[in-house]
Amino acid sequence: MNRSSFFLPPSSTSALLARRRTLGAAVLSASAVALLGGRDALAAGAKTDARQHEADVRILNTALAAEYEAVAAYQVGAESGLLTSGVLPLAQQFQGHHKEHADAIAGAVQKMGGKPVQANAQYGFPTDKLKAEADVLRFAAGLERGAVSAYLGAVPLFADRALAQEAASILGDEAMHWAVLRQALGEAPVPSAFMS
Repeated sequence: MNRSSFFLPPSSTSALLARRRTLGAAVLSASAVALLGGRDALAAGAKTDARQHEADVRILNTALAAEYEAVAAYQVGAESGLLTSGVLPLAQQFQGHHKEHADAIAGAVQKMGGKPVQANAQYGFPTDKLKAEADVLRFAAGLERGAVSAYLGAVPLFADRALAQEAASILGDEAMHWAVLRQALGEAPVPSAFMS
């Protein structure tokens, strides 16, 4: 049972398992048809699967690079000396979330046989523009908003639906970060009914 099914009520878990069995039968039937259709159909499917697999690894590595950037950005904010004692723990907590995201994504890339990207040695953050706590919060909120948009765009691109589900989970966390940072700035935490 995967991690997400622990959050479902027992009746939903049973329904999920039934759907998986049905989908498994459908995949088996599709494979049988491909075999009956000859090796060409099977080879074409294998090439498509390999391309989709490679595309998923590329998407994951792009997300991993963004998570490393967020970890570094929160470090800049924490070391700036501009965050008050009420805000600093929040920034450190969010940085911890990004570290967890990065670890999970790097693990997924490795599990898929890919090589995870590495964090940059340096990032070109606009540190000269960070003069007050509000500047740091706006900077962090902008990064979180960008992360929401990036994950929103990535989720439907995954061929592996389990990866899409994990990316959607991270998207939700990034959206909460963005909302909390907006609230800390005295702005409406949820400015509209839809994200784009």
